[in-house]
Amino acid sequence: MLVRVGRTLDVGSGRMVAFDVDGTPVAVANVDGRLLTFDDTCTHRGCSLATGDLDGATVTSPCHGSQFDVTSGAVLPGAGGDAGSVAARRGPGRGSARRDLDA
Repeated sequence: MLVRVGRTLDVGSGRMVAFDVDGTPVAVANVDGRLLTFDDTCTHRGCSLATGDLDGATVTSPCHGSQFDVTSGAVLPGAGGDAGSVAARRGPGRGSARRDLDA
């Protein structure tokens, strides 16, 4: 199911924004004009990944420095577990998230 979470303009290039999708915190990252969505909750300490640092397609948790690939949700070397990736798509002037959370 696709859920409209905002407008494309809401998430600037190289930035992340958190949205609530039916009670699930979802982060949207703009990586080179592609909007990518993933579970916003860090699996290690539970903080918002959208408040962390985004470097290319890598988000660094603000709690402890664990890193996740925002294109797949995969954990990069370090602590934590799968970020729970969700499928995403970009539409004209809007961002949508497909609610397919792994967790």
